Amino acid sequence: MSDINSWCASVLKKVQWQEADTFECSNDLQRYWLLGLDSLSRRLEQHCHVLSVSVLDNTHVNPNKLTVEEKALLSGEVCLRRKVILKGDQQSWVYGRTLIPLSSLQDQPHDLTRQGHTPLGITVFSAQSAHRDKLQVGKIMTERGELFARRSRLWMNNKPMLVAELFLPEAPIYSKEVES
Repeated sequence: MSDINSWCASVLKKVQWQEADTFECSNDLQRYWLLGLDSLSRRLEQHCHVLSVSVLDNTHVNPNKLTVEEKALLSGEVCLRRKVILKGDQQSWVYGRTLIPLSSLQDQPHDLTRQGHTPLGITVFSAQSAHRDKLQVGKIMTERGELFARRSRLWMNNKPMLVAELFLPEAPIYSKEVES
């Protein structure tokens, strides 16, 4: 799993992020997966029998390890960094990297440090005040083909976290079937 972790992390670092409203989606399927403001986990659940999570990392990261953009979207404080692979029916679909400032972990109805194998989107979007903003998308050519990614700030009880998601080659965003 460390190989996929380092590969995905390096790909995400190279993405040229664009604002969602200026990104050119080629079709409705891309729009559905990239521009949705609700829970990506809930959307993925609708396309498989079992959605599972493989946790790759769940550690603290110092603010000096964050990019300028990440600091601007969050804060200059220590964050909990969670890296996962979301799998649909055992196929790796999405690599997720979440940064949660330690202050955002306080006074929450759920202990996000113990999220474990539960998709973060399921927990976050169960909160009444959950919403997403600052949505950015991108695509990048890799040795595994052209891949899509998105990054956004999630708010849970008025506290931010930053989520970056890389759609892996087996993800439903690349399906040849037409969604209804």
